[in-house]
Amino acid sequence: QSKGKKPLFVQLVLDNIWSLYEAVMKRDKEKIEKIVTSLGLRIGARESRHADPKVHLNAICSQWLPISDAVLSMVCNKIPSPLEIVEERVEKLMCVGARTFDSLPPETQELKSAFMKCSSEGTAPVIVFVSKMFPVDAKALPQNKPR
Repeated sequence: QSKGKKPLFVQLVLDNIWSLYEAVMKRDKEKIEKIVTSLGLRIGARESRHADPKVHLNAICSQWLPISDAVLSMVCNKIPSPLEIVEERVEKLMCVGARTFDSLPPETQELKSAFMKCSSEGTAPVIVFVSKMFPVDAKALPQNKPR
């Protein structure tokens, strides 16, 4: 970097994305066609002739770098296996709010071993974990409120 060279990530990833973005926004048909053929994509005539260049860019990117495949592969690669979960984490997931694991009914406490085994046998209990996530403006978070 001290000699003016770009980092490897910039050279291999970001430069390609930036050149695609620039070609589409400037409507450089020759360069777009070269990129699309080199990537082996099939872009419909409707998207390529659309008045808004972002539609064309979206059509290319959704085939070249589909977000669903990227998210699924990252989940598979980065999130640990449920079989590797520690007991404390299971107890924390099974408790709501300030309630402790010891205060749960005995039937519920027995589910802990089934939770940790992740068994798919027909006799194993079915355990469903429901989580609700919703976006919140950063300004609304307690640590960002003015005092």
